[in-house]
Amino acid sequence: MNASELKNMDLRELVDQVNSLDFENVGGWPTPVKIVSAVLVLALVVGLGYFFVIKDMHSQLEQQRAEEQTLLTSFEKKAFEAHNLDQYRKQMAEMEQTFGALLKQLPKDTEVPGLLEDITHTGLGSSLEFEEIVLKKEVKKEFYIELPIQIRAIGDYHSFGSFVSGVAALPRIVTLHDYTVSRPAKNESLASLGLLFLDITAKTYRYSSDDGGGGKSRKAGKGKRK
Repeated sequence: MNASELKNMDLRELVDQVNSLDFENVGGWPTPVKIVSAVLVLALVVGLGYFFVIKDMHSQLEQQRAEEQTLLTSFEKKAFEAHNLDQYRKQMAEMEQTFGALLKQLPKDTEVPGLLEDITHTGLGSSLEFEEIVLKKEVKKEFYIELPIQIRAIGDYHSFGSFVSGVAALPRIVTLHDYTVSRPAKNESLASLGLLFLDITAKTYRYSSDDGGGGKSRKAGKGKRK
């Protein structure tokens, strides 16, 4: 008798024993059957306990751990802010002071003609000749009002650089945008002198308030070549 036949015989005997079991007399079952049955019942109880009790409790535990980490992070952030509260207040006071100083550099509506005069003097001091200086329509932003000034002037590269530096040194905030340098193709005399046209937009700003400041388009002036 080989091993396969022995295995089949043991399996048949086990099946016969299971079929002959008296479920009303569990105490009379063979010891191997009792052990196997106890293991199966234990596995069933553990499995049902996991799916109906432990699994939900494990999910709640993970949720509590995540909430604990969130609260810990929030606590660390608030503790850091509380520790540096005096420094934040100092920085806030410095920012308010800086903002006030910048606000003073924003021209009022009545100061715009004087600002245009400063730009004109800066250009003339840089050996530029202005074709035109036109104050465009105001553009209202969230906290300020932008006043574009379209400038067209004649000069050379050195004059243009000196003009830009001079505008940057003005006591009022003025920024320069969208510049174009072109040759005077229709004027041979200017071309022979090495002069160029400069088209540039200067922008100044004033604080946005309910003072009813005008936003009308005004032509500030027009210079002529000598």
